Amino acid sequence: MATKIRLKRMGAKKNPSYRVVVADSRSPRDGRFIEEIGYYQPVANPEVIKIDEERALYWLSRGAQATDTVRALLKKAGVWEKHFSKHASESREAGPEQEEANPN
Repeated sequence: MATKIRLKRMGAKKNPSYRVVVADSRSPRDGRFIEEIGYYQPVANPEVIKIDEERALYWLSRGAQATDTVRALLKKAGVWEKHFSKHASESREAGPEQEEANPN
């Protein structure tokens, strides 16, 4: 199943708030989702971004693709950099072992 981390629109007319959810890529924007991992309130002053870092990292490590807007929110929250620093350290640790196993 292809999963996406995306926004689900909530709130009143001209007063949006969003939930950050993990959903199957084929489900509608405001339809069924797998898990809610945070929320975003753009009209609050200052804007509010609350994301469960642990669950976001879990889903990113499982291959969930973040939409462009959610990617920007994850960068503001500091989660995006943690995902790639963790991913880079894992690939550095696995790199020399793979080279020794395949001496071409």
